[in-house]
Amino acid sequence: MRGTQIPTRPASWEHDCDVVVVGTGAAGLSAVVTLVAAGVDVALVTRGEITDSSTDWAQGGLAAVWSPGDSVDLHLSDTLVAGAGLCDEDAVADLVAHAPGALERLIRLGAHFDTDSEGRIDLHLEGGHHARRILHAGGDQSGHEVERTLTESLPGPTGAARERLRVLTGTRLVDVLTDADGRACGVSVLDGDGEPGRIRARSVVLATGGIGQLWPTTTNPEVSTGDGLAAALRAGATVRDAEFMQFHPTILVVPPDNRVPGDRGVLISEAVRGEGAFLVDHRGRRVMAGVHPLTDLAPRDVVSAAEQAHMAATGEDHLLLDATPFGAKRWETSFPSILQMCRQRGIDPVTEPIPVRPGAHYHCGGVEASMSGITSVPGLRVVGEAACTGVQGANRLASNSLTEALVMGERAAGELVNEIRSQPRPGSAVDRAAAGLVAGSGLAEIRRMMARHVSVLRDAAGLREALTVISGLPGAPELDDAVLTATNAATAATLVTTAAARRTESRGCHRRSDITDRRPGWRLHIDQWLGEDGRPAQALTEPIRDHQEAA
Repeated sequence: MRGTQIPTRPASWEHDCDVVVVGTGAAGLSAVVTLVAAGVDVALVTRGEITDSSTDWAQGGLAAVWSPGDSVDLHLSDTLVAGAGLCDEDAVADLVAHAPGALERLIRLGAHFDTDSEGRIDLHLEGGHHARRILHAGGDQSGHEVERTLTESLPGPTGAARERLRVLTGTRLVDVLTDADGRACGVSVLDGDGEPGRIRARSVVLATGGIGQLWPTTTNPEVSTGDGLAAALRAGATVRDAEFMQFHPTILVVPPDNRVPGDRGVLISEAVRGEGAFLVDHRGRRVMAGVHPLTDLAPRDVVSAAEQAHMAATGEDHLLLDATPFGAKRWETSFPSILQMCRQRGIDPVTEPIPVRPGAHYHCGGVEASMSGITSVPGLRVVGEAACTGVQGANRLASNSLTEALVMGERAAGELVNEIRSQPRPGSAVDRAAAGLVAGSGLAEIRRMMARHVSVLRDAAGLREALTVISGLPGAPELDDAVLTATNAATAATLVTTAAARRTESRGCHRRSDITDRRPGWRLHIDQWLGEDGRPAQALTEPIRDHQEAA
């Protein structure tokens, strides 16, 4: 069968369950909560601790039609426009119709969203939305509230429900196991002691998040190195639209004296610009003046591209976000966690502009999947940011991602509850061809190439150089944690760069400096998979349905 796998030592332990879920963000946890409540035996695998996820770090809110002045048709339209012609309209319609119900269920689990003086949900407006439909928690701590709610909804340390859940922290996904029929039958992992293990399961759910750590500046946690994307590809899954990486325009540039290895990227929320903050260069010139009618409130891809072009023209390696007119009270009330994180890193935004630059934020592409996570590999579901459902298209509409993760996680789990008992016990895993390993030192070179050539602005020559360098990275004789990270990162980087080179236009968050226009003939998805020879293959496919080709 087609596909490859990472060469490992024989497993030193095994575990059997009905479903194994990898990842503990909104998508993974919502799936586990639903499965365990229905009596399904689940193994939950996370590379770090349960809260090591992009969800826990998310400052923005959750989009859903919540007021009489809004409508699902308007939410649908806003999402399609942002997606720049590559959304699957049926998937978007599914999301916007079911988003309110998903948030209502989260509230019943104990989530607390911000309210106004009359006790009603305080709805916010963000870029690209034409109605107030963004629910926030703690001002800028919405993701943390989602993570807290779902984590606290897991079974306690004792009781029958806990017996149906095994949590493996500090455990890394290596590969999705497949049987002789090509059906997923579990996962291979490395545990916290570096020992290989195998978890046999009737179904596998990957909720491993994004790929932001391929770039040196990112909002993503350290675990976001493309583990799930690479493992799904090796198991035979199709990856779609990998070139569409959304870069957030305002990531804190930590002063050199305050940098700590492995420190998280600090996102300065779009809402800060919504309150009146503005971008300037080191000479005080407004960066967005004359670029877009909305100036500093232009869509993210527009702002990031303008920043990158401005830095290239001036030679500056970062810009400044001036929010000093806010004063201390507004900072402390509206953006308490951002204020604290900036001050911890030597910047006081009350009295000085914040050094910022664009950073990798959200992967709009991923493993091709339905809204319930079904992929081209039987028995394998992929949910959340690791999946490409067609909701995000070529550019994610702000605050749709956490909502999509909740809807997908619940949907996948609900379907599995109904079908898992009728499935046979997992078959025996068969060996696939060995994948080449990349030396752990290769990660630094991958990040250098991605920052230099596969960032906000790309061109043909730079993409060719990046592919040449990544394909020539030194190999490794055996697997360890650093080798696994570099190997998966090289796979993900190759997918992104190959697709970016193939797409000879600028669309959504894919920007070519050498081909700056959007081309109608490129209203196509780029699908990638491993061929029978283990080499990447590509095909172009049309979006299922999206009547809006945004200008």
